Parts: sequence; C-alpha cells; structure tokens
Amino acid sequence: MLYRRYADKMYNICLTYADNEDDACDLLQEGFIRVFRNLHRFRFESALEWWIRKIMVNAAIETYRKKRREKEVFADYQWSSQPVVEEVLGKINAGEVIQLVNQLPSKAAMVLKLYAIEGYKHKEIAKLMGVTVGTTKSQLNRARFLLKEEISKLNG
Repeated sequence: MLYRRYADKMYNICLTYADNEDDACDLLQEGFIRVFRNLHRFRFESALEWWIRKIMVNAAIETYRKKRREKEVFADYQWSSQPVVEEVLGKINAGEVIQLVNQLPSKAAMVLKLYAIEGYKHKEIAKLMGVTVGTTKSQLNRARFLLKEEISKLNG
C-alpha cells in the first residue's frame, strides 16, 4: 500500500538524481528498502511523503558519492609500473572497471575494494578478514593481475 501510493512520485525524484532509468529504479528500490527498515522511526512530525522523499534524496546522494569515489580511485590508482595499464584504462570507463572488479574471486575483490576504494591499510584488512597481512598483500596482487588480464582482453 505504501509503495503503491508513493512509488510514482519517488521514481520521478530518483530520475532527477540518476544517470538513467535503470539507475533510477535501483535508487527507488534502495530508497524503499530504507523506508521499510526505518518506518518505526517515523515520528509523525512531518508528512510521510516528505519523510520518504528525504530518504530517497539521501540514498541518491550516497550513491552519487560512492560512484564518484569509485571513479576517482580507479582513475588515479597506480595499478603497477607497467605502462600498458595506463593506456588500457584510458579505453574503458570506470563503470566497466567496477564490473570487472565484482567478477574477481571474492577474497581478492574484497581486499581490492577495501584497499583501493575504502582506503584501509593491509593491517586493518587483515584484522577485518581474519587473515595475515601477507595474505592481504598477495590477494591484492592477485586482484591487480586478474584485473589487468581482463582489461587487456576487453581491449584486444
């Protein structure tokens, strides 16, 4: 009932912040997940529609910040000293790089994301994952190697 009543209005708000209709649908879904998780916090101090709208806008802002941070990290990140990487990264966009990262083996992808995107140190990653610092370094190197291979395949 709540979704049916507000989905169209909230979708239009999401379209304002999204790059395309698919992203707007993702934002709408994420926003309503947050609405339902936090419905018990609604205090009836304002209109429900405005409360939902605020959640949608906050979800959009967080998504934008995350995408921007990912693009900046992958655009500026020093993958290795090999000159091939710079010319290869120039031929694909950051979104494609993110998709490739998500296809890596889970441990390698996790270490790469924590290190390159979130800015964690190897010691912190090791503690979070319950492994040694050496393991995080080897997983990061594995992720870099596999990612470079996949990027090279894309560029022929």
